[in-house]
Amino acid sequence: MKKVGIVALVLLALVLPVFGNGTREEGIAYATETPVKVLALKGPTSMGMVGLMDKSKDGPVDYNDYTFTLAGAVDEVTPKIVKGEVDIAALPANLASVIYNNTKGKVQVVAINTLGVIYIVEAGNQIHSVADLKGKTIFASGKGATPEYGLNYVLRANGLEPGKDVTIEWKSEHAECVAALATTENGIAMLPQPFVSTAMMKNPKIRIALDLTKEWESKSEGSSMITGVTVARTEFVQNHKAALDRFLTQYADSVAFVNSDNAAAAKLIGSFNIVPEAVALKALPFCNIVYIDGDEMQQKLSGYLAELYKQNPKAVGGALPDDAFYYHK
Repeated sequence: MKKVGIVALVLLALVLPVFGNGTREEGIAYATETPVKVLALKGPTSMGMVGLMDKSKDGPVDYNDYTFTLAGAVDEVTPKIVKGEVDIAALPANLASVIYNNTKGKVQVVAINTLGVIYIVEAGNQIHSVADLKGKTIFASGKGATPEYGLNYVLRANGLEPGKDVTIEWKSEHAECVAALATTENGIAMLPQPFVSTAMMKNPKIRIALDLTKEWESKSEGSSMITGVTVARTEFVQNHKAALDRFLTQYADSVAFVNSDNAAAAKLIGSFNIVPEAVALKALPFCNIVYIDGDEMQQKLSGYLAELYKQNPKAVGGALPDDAFYYHK
């Protein structure tokens, strides 16, 4: 064998192990896989991911080697992000701002994944507009948190003062609100999805009266009520931008699948133990699962956080995040 041929074979043998099982991109070069650790809260904030979660079971997706973890409580999320144990996380919108402020910019929000999931429901047929709430009592949970701030905004935007024009009877948990509905004639409650669907399955007298997200948007200039966002560690953004952008494309595709095929998505949601399949199937049309990034994300989220800050600065970490908080491709 000629010397040139031997040299070529040796070089090929040295190069191939470096790239492992990567595949040729556009016939030009090999690409290596990037490990991507993703954490999401069980509930609407993780429902939009199930299409991608399912694909990742068969191995890397377009060079992203995913590890997905589902958390049952918010308390599990923050330490893992701060310690660098996860790269990307789906979590409550205001918590993203809190973490950004407390860590001096160690996370960036990359997308909105869920708009508001809070509804006014009733065991009757009296409420058809926010104005109809005047003089009424609402059973609610979430005092001192985002559900209260969202309700306050919607009421005040419609000329109603909480505690004066509308009585709010605060309960410690959603189940207490449902119990109050069952024992109160023409009772009214504020509940989130998928808890609304669970309650309606158990009590057919309960009906959805108002979607607070639609009511918010009808009174705002570009902002929205927002439940969940997806964040990435700033270090991951800086070191693995290509992997992050691939994730965002795949995530958008996953959300599109979930919203276009509720039945198939509900099966996956049930299989991943996010919520039972039957609940997911009923709740999905009302969960406001979205993929919103870029300028629209910044406009909607900054407006939402500004309203929370107005009512309670601590809800967003004591200050509104600056422009560096918002990731743009």
